[in-house]
Amino acid sequence: MTLTPVAEIRDPVHGYIRITGIERELIDTPFVQRLRRIHQLAGSYLVYPGATHTRFEHVVGTMHVAGLIAESLARISDMDEEMVQEVRIAALLHDVGHGPFSHMYEEVLSEKSERSHEEISQRVIRESSIRDVLDRNGFSPNKMSEFAIGKEKAKPPFMNEIIAGNLSADMMDYLTRDSYFTGVEYGKVDAQRVIDSLHVAEGHLVIDDAALYAYEALLLARYEMFKAVYFHRTVRAAELMLVRSMKLADSVLGLTDLSDLDRYLELTDEIVMHKLVTLEPSTLTLKEARRLALDFRDRKLVKCAFEKLVQRRERMVGRLFADEGARTKTVSDIAKSAGVDPGLVYLDVPTTPSVPYTYSNEALTSVGLLKEEGNRRFVKAVPLDELPLVGSIAGFMDMLRVYTTAENRAAVERATTRLFKDQSYAASIIK
Repeated sequence: MTLTPVAEIRDPVHGYIRITGIERELIDTPFVQRLRRIHQLAGSYLVYPGATHTRFEHVVGTMHVAGLIAESLARISDMDEEMVQEVRIAALLHDVGHGPFSHMYEEVLSEKSERSHEEISQRVIRESSIRDVLDRNGFSPNKMSEFAIGKEKAKPPFMNEIIAGNLSADMMDYLTRDSYFTGVEYGKVDAQRVIDSLHVAEGHLVIDDAALYAYEALLLARYEMFKAVYFHRTVRAAELMLVRSMKLADSVLGLTDLSDLDRYLELTDEIVMHKLVTLEPSTLTLKEARRLALDFRDRKLVKCAFEKLVQRRERMVGRLFADEGARTKTVSDIAKSAGVDPGLVYLDVPTTPSVPYTYSNEALTSVGLLKEEGNRRFVKAVPLDELPLVGSIAGFMDMLRVYTTAENRAAVERATTRLFKDQSYAASIIK
């Protein structure tokens, strides 16, 4: 079963991507077109020059992969053409609410509210011209806004799992796409093998036991991409600077003011960067925001003075510094010991699960494998610990880095090393 295409898009990762009439209408809406002006990997192009691809290519690619999964499942399940189309639409719209510089914007937004880009995506789908396209073609904007983030309660779990989670089309596209444009090898995975081996059992996606190696390769690729690209020390240096610049300028530029969707439509990478580098330095805060943006633009980046990477079963470092007060105290202590201005010290504690969460945002603890013994086929939930490769990386990538300017690097390195040798320090900062 295939949908009737009306046009096609040439993609460097997937080849020709065929699109249906409603998909073309949605692609032509301002909010989807806006994604052409938001980098997929924010400031990563300062380290990997080829990483200038955008959210637009990613959502189109994710739609394509989601369609491949849905069509494969339709051949062995009761999925019909409308369900396949819904899956493709949800995948196309899953990132439509991303702010400027993608996930960097969320670090700014998190200080102002509890909202995320998923929630903004839902609002965009319900309140923009996207709603009109969906209504006109017989799709509920409210339901599609939930489905686009993998949270549509009326859908069987496996449909949400195609959009979000450990077997999602999103992950299969961004790994291969980010690997292609950065030029690294880690994200090259056999996604088609995974897709062809997917089945539905008790409402959930499961994978054929014979293709377990391909699934493990997918999770290992994600792990390596986080270490080599997404959490690369220089990538994070650039991102820390731009995030601080946006935070300092937010009260003047209103970057986190989401009251007007038309205004949010204009918040793209180039426009926000222009606003930051042309700030009127009328206060010390705005002067610093402008300086950071200019240094980001010109690649005059802060330097890593201390780094500790630990693979843990539990989230330790991220939890320890989850409180803003704990982070502020640590920065203050390091700066005082090093004899530098606290504004020149950056504490970075990015934490992510080594294997992705499920679509319901729960920790992945097991994998559903479709096994065959004689004439009997059955599904067995295999704990991650029983998978030699994936089990070895299960848990969290805990990272702790301290950055500062080049001239203060040695002093901050000494101060940080002294501080974290004190075993009582960790306990003191969370009292």
